[in-house]
Amino acid sequence: MCGGFTCSKNALIALNVLYILVAFILIGVAVYGRAASIVTDLPIVGGILACGIILILISVLGLLGAVKHHQVMLFFYMVILFLLFLIQFSVACACLGVSSEHQDQLAEQGWQRVDNSTRAKVQEVFRCCGLEPKINSKYPPPPCDDAIYQRCCPNPADTDCTCHNCMEKLQNTINYAFKLCGWIGLFFSFTEFMGVLLTVRYRNQKDPRANPSAFL
Repeated sequence: MCGGFTCSKNALIALNVLYILVAFILIGVAVYGRAASIVTDLPIVGGILACGIILILISVLGLLGAVKHHQVMLFFYMVILFLLFLIQFSVACACLGVSSEHQDQLAEQGWQRVDNSTRAKVQEVFRCCGLEPKINSKYPPPPCDDAIYQRCCPNPADTDCTCHNCMEKLQNTINYAFKLCGWIGLFFSFTEFMGVLLTVRYRNQKDPRANPSAFL
């Protein structure tokens, strides 16, 4: 880690520019995670999205504090960044710890909540028909037309081919969304902890151009 004032300042500025890029990555991943599942509303993935938005705002505060060596700005930046690290770390661990049973429940709840037009879109996108038998009896899916069957079974000679239920494909998509958000969120949360340590060091250093009495 940098030992001098100027080096610490430049490192903190560069780190906050990196945080802005990281924030856009987190937002993009979270949006993909919510859009890919179509029928489900993933609240944990929404937490990653919120962390990305907050990180952009904090990065602006960190840039201003680093450029001006403003003690109050750096203090609030340091505290908020540490709280964001704790939140993002917890959300990332929650994403990685979601069980397959809970993923099934999310798929069922989403299928029950949406209308038939959305269910038809799911069937078309995932090349499947209905969610699963026990759910289809309570919430009948829209009829699978010839276009869906042709996408399920592109080979006309395969007479034994049938459209599978959507549960397995939805579960795979939800699992991928959780794991993607979890690993990316976990990795970048440690860079935020590094930012806290660098801010503590930089805040306690004296600006050689400043009045020495300001640090007494």
